[in-house]
Amino acid sequence: MGDLGFTGLDDDPDNPVVITGCKAARTKPVTAAKKQVNKLIASVRAVCELAFAHLKNWRILTKLRLNVRHATTLLRALLVLTNTEVAR
Repeated sequence: MGDLGFTGLDDDPDNPVVITGCKAARTKPVTAAKKQVNKLIASVRAVCELAFAHLKNWRILTKLRLNVRHATTLLRALLVLTNTEVAR
């Protein structure tokens, strides 16, 4: 999931790598259906961005010196724990 800054990064509709919202153009406003899609994408992105904001605020990632594979596993576990803590 990406924000509107990543629009056009991957234009293959059959196999999207980055899912982004829809931008309005001067001559073509965003339809009601596209606005709903944008809200759905924003709600999914908000959960992840909030978790990363907590990790940055706690300065956990500054001391991380691991192999990329191990760091990914650790980061996923931290995000799950962060989302669990925030949801309480």
